[in-house]
Amino acid sequence: MQALLQQAQNMQQQMAEAQQQLAETQVTGNAGNGLVTATVTGGGELVNLAIDPKIVDPEDVDTLQDLVIAAIKDANTKAQQLVEQKLGPLAQGGLGGLLG
Repeated sequence: MQALLQQAQNMQQQMAEAQQQLAETQVTGNAGNGLVTATVTGGGELVNLAIDPKIVDPEDVDTLQDLVIAAIKDANTKAQQLVEQKLGPLAQGGLGGLLG
C-alpha cells in the first residue's frame, strides 16, 4: 500500500510540473495567411494579438473580426493539442492504470 501511495504522489508531482510547463509555454495561431496572429499560453490565456495593418479596412470590419476569432481559435486548438501531448500520458496512467 505504501508503494501505491508513493506512486500516486510521484504522479501528482509530475502532473504539477507538467501544468507549470504548460502555463509558461506559448503557442501561436494565425488566420488570413498570417495577417492576424494570436499567441496563447498552454493554459489558454491570450497573451498577444498582432494584426497586419494591410488587413485593416474601416469599410470591412466584419472580415477583421472573423480573422481575429479564427486566429484565437487556431491558437487555442494548438494549446489544447499541447496539453494533450504533455498531460496525456499522465492522465492515462492515472489511478485507473495503477489499480487496473
